[in-house]
Amino acid sequence: MTSRSPRPRSQRQRFECAVTSVVEKRLGALPVAAEFLRRLDVAGIVDEICPGGASAHLTHGQVIEAMVANRLTSPAPLVRVGDWARTWAVEEVFGIEAGLLNDDRLARPLDAIAPHLEKVAGTVGARAIAEFGIDTARLHWDMTSMSVHGAYPEQDQDEQYPLIGYGRPKDRRFELKQVQAGLAVSADGGVPVHARVFGGGEAEASQVVGAMRDLSQLAGEQKFLMVADSKLVSYRNVAALLQAGAEFIAPVPAAQVKDEVYAALDLARAQVVDWVPDRDAGKPADQREVYQVLEDVHNLAGPRKRDPVLRVRRILVHSTAHAKGQQAARANRLAKASAELDKLVAAAGGRHYKTREKIAARVGVIAARRRVVSCLRWHITEYEANGPRLHWHFGQEALEAEAAVDGWYALLAGIPRTKAGPAQVLIHYKGQGTVERRYHDFKRPTRGHPGLRPAQPPRRSPDPGDLPGPARVSA
Repeated sequence: MTSRSPRPRSQRQRFECAVTSVVEKRLGALPVAAEFLRRLDVAGIVDEICPGGASAHLTHGQVIEAMVANRLTSPAPLVRVGDWARTWAVEEVFGIEAGLLNDDRLARPLDAIAPHLEKVAGTVGARAIAEFGIDTARLHWDMTSMSVHGAYPEQDQDEQYPLIGYGRPKDRRFELKQVQAGLAVSADGGVPVHARVFGGGEAEASQVVGAMRDLSQLAGEQKFLMVADSKLVSYRNVAALLQAGAEFIAPVPAAQVKDEVYAALDLARAQVVDWVPDRDAGKPADQREVYQVLEDVHNLAGPRKRDPVLRVRRILVHSTAHAKGQQAARANRLAKASAELDKLVAAAGGRHYKTREKIAARVGVIAARRRVVSCLRWHITEYEANGPRLHWHFGQEALEAEAAVDGWYALLAGIPRTKAGPAQVLIHYKGQGTVERRYHDFKRPTRGHPGLRPAQPPRRSPDPGDLPGPARVSA
């Protein structure tokens, strides 16, 4: 039996074959990401702390670099990374074949770095500080929560890692369990230099001291100023920070400063701060937000009578924008309460509100929901013909007392006055918005279970086809 030789292709067929062999891939920011990863030596740090199999096709560090590039260029749930690598120029930039980035190969380095996550993050952060000359004189610390869907039974989780559980979620999804994360960014460019994962049920206020110690190790011998939110202001935290000689700035919780303190302040004696928010930079001077500051001492009592009272600098801040916002919110509350109360006046004595008790109960609901309890004045009169009638008005003295505290808030400053006056303390604190913006970027790619693998590694057996060695790696 003789074989037939293939028919020679025409010139058109040869051209079409050559055209179809050209593959287009997206380049995007991959070269930029690769350059930064190289300068940070992410792969080398990961491989040094978490060495993988010597005969593996890819090291753990190479896979982590690919995953970082994936997060930066295609932030989506961490699935089908191999498909992403085929459409992007991952092989050309990182030298990694798309078929090697299967789900099991992605999970194994995450499992490997989970016990050493803080060390890896700290080493990379220290490398960034040294490589790019980041100023760590002021660091902003904040925590956030990420809600997850699913049961996540506690008995199925590894106690060596932060546990996914119920807590106080920032998104108010109390029916969902959560995991928490702390992030520290530099005032110099808002560069994230430290991150840490916490269990969903851990109190946020109790993590501040640990964060301070981590940041102290990161900054080395250089002293730094820690700027945080109001969760820092507890007796235990402030006492520990003062004992360690750490400098800090944080807003005082509203419940710790009574309205009478703000009402007694003389705004005419306050110092005007020479600082303009970015949002007002292009506005005329008379339309910009104005900040004024005063200073006194905040006394923080301990939970036990024998605990010494802590005396810390307190910066009292007045913001015209805050005052306008509070005035507008109060006007809105009063308008809605007035409409509902007028409606109740018309309905009093009718079918649904025949008795004083029903009218009084409804007034209580309106006052609580619209938050006008302190200023609402009302009484009910009885008429034989028309039944009970409601009379109400807002107390002018109470409204004036509320208006007197508009725009005021307080900052606690554990920093010597010789290093930062009241105005400089406020300017330092205003950089806290940077960490909030970084959290928006930090949380967006981490949706669902795959992004939480570093916090709570899954329990599973590796795919035999992807174990280190001469075995073929399945795509």
